[in-house]
Amino acid sequence: MTEQSTTDVAVTGSAPAAPKRQGMWTDGVPDVSGYGGLLRAVEQPLGEPLPSGDWQEAIGGRLVALVPDAIARVVWDRGELTWFVPREKLVEAMANLRDDAHLRFELCASISGVHYPTDAGAEFHVVYHLYSYTHNRRVRVEVTCSDADPHVPSVVATYPAADWHERETWDMFGVIFDGHPHLTRILMPDDWVGHPQRKEYPLGGIPVEYKGAVVPPPDQRRDYR
Repeated sequence: MTEQSTTDVAVTGSAPAAPKRQGMWTDGVPDVSGYGGLLRAVEQPLGEPLPSGDWQEAIGGRLVALVPDAIARVVWDRGELTWFVPREKLVEAMANLRDDAHLRFELCASISGVHYPTDAGAEFHVVYHLYSYTHNRRVRVEVTCSDADPHVPSVVATYPAADWHERETWDMFGVIFDGHPHLTRILMPDDWVGHPQRKEYPLGGIPVEYKGAVVPPPDQRRDYR
């Protein structure tokens, strides 16, 4: 089955209909940066079957043998492996991922937050990128929490470098990392209200001046159409 080209038109002898514009050129929106109310569907990948008999399948079985029910969902997408881990299993799972000889994910390269307002009961996702120097493997661990209960256990005791990443995720998304040694803002001022990377956070802004030119805040920019 082939996909129909978006440029295909019916052979009627008349001129083709004007294309629908999306993205920054949508009519009636003064913000051409893409953040002034433009809508875009955000879908999580469904994934593909895991490569049978390969290491991706083996390490998953190993983790579940060490920590029962540690993996709630597996996503294999574009050659990348993601495990969804229940937050109550996170600390134990992370310790075994680091210490077990068959796993040995010694490095937690980054921790980041994602906000899915339409994912009821799991509006916030915390994503951990792990790397094994020993086996040259990568895995992504993902944990969810709700807007009403935005708590996730800290993994600083297992991965000390997570200190800064968890602080940034708290600062930008408001996810509270229980057990963190000093959960304070890292990017915004201490008295800042709100968490700027939440989807419902108002953009607002102030005029920015540089080299004699001024860029107005997004909600005051003119319509380029």
